[in-house]
Amino acid sequence: MTVVRFGVPFSICLALIAAAPAAAQQANMSFFVTSVGMGKGADLGGLAGADRHCQELAASVGAGSKTWHAYLSTQGTDAVNARDRIGKGPWTNAKGVVIAKDVAELHGVNNLTKETALTQKGEVNNGIGDKPNRHDILTGSRPDGTTFPPDKDTTCKKRTSSTQGSAMLGHSDRHGLRDDEASRSWNSAHPSRGPDGGCSETDLPTTGGAGLFYCFAVN
Repeated sequence: MTVVRFGVPFSICLALIAAAPAAAQQANMSFFVTSVGMGKGADLGGLAGADRHCQELAASVGAGSKTWHAYLSTQGTDAVNARDRIGKGPWTNAKGVVIAKDVAELHGVNNLTKETALTQKGEVNNGIGDKPNRHDILTGSRPDGTTFPPDKDTTCKKRTSSTQGSAMLGHSDRHGLRDDEASRSWNSAHPSRGPDGGCSETDLPTTGGAGLFYCFAVN
């Protein structure tokens, strides 16, 4: 009698077993750096568009049941502070590492480094020394997570401009061209600039950016 056996190759079984914990960690994550921008430079379609991008990227790795907000401040009428729209914490990355236990720690001595500021896929975001460098993160915020006065644009016109304007940027790898506090800032390192006016898809890479931003689960 001929015996026919059906089975999954052992190597595939091992891969599935190894992938299970990673998938569980991603589903439980509450912080990430967007792996891709939105294709229009610093024009994110306002806070609503940025939040939607966070939600969609989180859903793509099984973490869509949470409510996600972009870490972004706005200026002028109805100004918003980034620190006030991200929940209370604690926040963990896609590998299960806690990056801050609460808002105060996040804006104080936190655990954000190149190795912990991971994308939703659990990947390290390129920084100084990598090609291309993508460490510039859109925030529009001061070091304490609050917005700037409205006299000078730091939000690319509330995330609606892909030409003229400027956006305050942080460094996800905590490194810059100088060894100073600003260069080590994760959320307030320097403003964007470039030949198109400071906010375009072409401008952002000139200082090491790609239109990326931080996403936090608020619940």
